[in-house]
Amino acid sequence: MLAKSYGFGLSGLDGFLVEIEVDITRGLPSAVIVGLPDNAVKESKERVRAAIKNSGFNYPADRITVSLAPADIKKEGPVFDLAIALGLLAATQQIDKEKLKDFIILGELALDGSIRSVKGSLPIALSISKSGFNSLILPKENATEAAIVKEINAYPAKTLAEVINFLNDPDSIQPIKINAENILNESRDYDVDFSEVKGQIHVKRALEVAASGGHNILLIGPPGSGKTMLTRRIPTIIPDMNLDEALETTKIHSIMGLVPSGCGLIATRPFRTPHHTSSDIALVGGGSMPKPGEISLAHNGVLFLDELPEFHRDVLEALRQPLEDGFVTVSRANKTLKFPSKFMLVAAMNPCPCGYFTDAKKQCRCTPTKIHGYLSKVSGPLLDRIDMHIEVPALQYKELTGDFEAESSNTIKSRVNEARSIQRKRFSNKIFSNAQMNHRQIRKFCTINEEAKQLLKMAINELGFSARAYDKVLKISRTIADLAGEENILPEHISEAIQYRSLDRNLWF
Repeated sequence: MLAKSYGFGLSGLDGFLVEIEVDITRGLPSAVIVGLPDNAVKESKERVRAAIKNSGFNYPADRITVSLAPADIKKEGPVFDLAIALGLLAATQQIDKEKLKDFIILGELALDGSIRSVKGSLPIALSISKSGFNSLILPKENATEAAIVKEINAYPAKTLAEVINFLNDPDSIQPIKINAENILNESRDYDVDFSEVKGQIHVKRALEVAASGGHNILLIGPPGSGKTMLTRRIPTIIPDMNLDEALETTKIHSIMGLVPSGCGLIATRPFRTPHHTSSDIALVGGGSMPKPGEISLAHNGVLFLDELPEFHRDVLEALRQPLEDGFVTVSRANKTLKFPSKFMLVAAMNPCPCGYFTDAKKQCRCTPTKIHGYLSKVSGPLLDRIDMHIEVPALQYKELTGDFEAESSNTIKSRVNEARSIQRKRFSNKIFSNAQMNHRQIRKFCTINEEAKQLLKMAINELGFSARAYDKVLKISRTIADLAGEENILPEHISEAIQYRSLDRNLWF
């Protein structure tokens, strides 16, 4: 007896339809799964057998063949368990096989017949809406995530028996309906705020400029100066994600199983903090079956690299192409996948190996050679992609104990939103921030007067600025002018931008 059910697999960020054929013939009891299954799929036959028996149904003592088509694409994970089980029950006439033809079925089976959550339900739901199906049976934990796609009906289920009852009585389970815009608006709260940070006024100003123009930034200061505390609050001042950005971000997190249960949507800007021992695959993505790395999980958000010089050099060099292109391409013998990686890079480092070179209170014991070697661990091409280098001094006692009222994140964000609005009008959605300007756009939108030119000339001749720093200063100046609501870049904007290029001013060499 032959029966069919339908599931969905994942290839990168996209889903593909999998036709599951179950054939039962006379012969010695056995079960085989064909169609390029990985180990998790091969093991599903044991989970399916136990789940069917423990749910009160009969498991056939015959030869069972399960085919997953298309047969030339690798199938991964336990997402096909439920579809295989229902196909087997249909093949043994315990359920009507005609009732399976209109549903995509996802779910991992526990041995007692309960249905466990799976990864990738949102990208699968988005792909289903383009495949001709409009009904999806899946685990209850993933139903909210899939229901974000309005074009499909997502039916949540807890057990195999519950699914079978639903197929016999369609009114027993109602599809989940949600409003994605409401979820987005209700879930935008952050646990941190800039009002909690004392002192460091000039660093906060630099972070505001960076958020306004989408500039990558490097914070340099002694231990305990607040670099990490400041950085963790950057997402609170970046403009809120719109629905398209939230869906893009959620797709990536869904594949990795990182979407919060019951929410279904990533509504706040991601903030990823990989450890400095991370490999290049962990950071950029890859593996035998390529998966997104930290830079893709930081898409539309912030990637924070603490202790930047401690990262392996090859790991840091792998960031160069994604920073430039906004995506990463992972190539393997059997496939090439592209993952988005438009993120704001924020890095932090000490000024020397001991950390106290710029500290006025503690003595640095590092030699100039050691300091130079430490800073040289970060290559010039990578620094070329970091617009701003900011010194973060140690806090003074009066700053720690003073009763000063700091600006809240919402106050800073309002100014950032105004600056971003100016940039959207300027670039007409060709690019979205000043940091993305190419040389031609810099020449068009960053014209300066003679006084400003003299300031830049001094920066190049007296402070040792390189040619690459020239364009960076102009981009930052354009953002500062946008924050001030000025159409033209003024000398004071150039002067402030020069202060944000610490490493180009040869302070430690």
